[in-house]
Amino acid sequence: MMSARDVLQVLGLLEAAGVTVWLDGGWGVDALLGEQTRPHDDLDLAVSAADLDLFNEVMRANGFTMFREDSAFNFVLADPSDRRVDAHLVDLATTTADGFHGPAGLAYPVGSLDGTGTILGQRVACCTAEFQVISHTGYEIDDDDVRDVMALHHRFGIPVPPSIQAGPTGRA
Repeated sequence: MMSARDVLQVLGLLEAAGVTVWLDGGWGVDALLGEQTRPHDDLDLAVSAADLDLFNEVMRANGFTMFREDSAFNFVLADPSDRRVDAHLVDLATTTADGFHGPAGLAYPVGSLDGTGTILGQRVACCTAEFQVISHTGYEIDDDDVRDVMALHHRFGIPVPPSIQAGPTGRA
């Protein structure tokens, strides 16, 4: 599990080293909401692809090793306490004609990294609420996904995608 204090510790280590990251996923949602709404198994981070070597160096120096590699641009690290960091690389050096960062990273839309939120009262960079809602589609959702999107909808008035309206079982 990743506690709020764990999140701030990891962010502090990366910030001190000059690694550019944004909260994504569940902790990104909770940062936007300004409070922890549920337990989190991991910490999702969008990581500047330009900082990949430094990111890996900092994480290794703090006991994190490869847990799982999902793709060239997405991997999960874990430490001996089983705290997990799910890294999503984003290539800020190039913007595609259709408005995405890339190609040496995951396709984050331009502007999706412009969010700010708070964890335990500390201001943090995160993905925007609009991006968080969009990114909760295109895969098999669970109850946490539904709760996250509905919380963003209620707080920010973002429309709920049909796949979330149907719920995790696919039934409305």
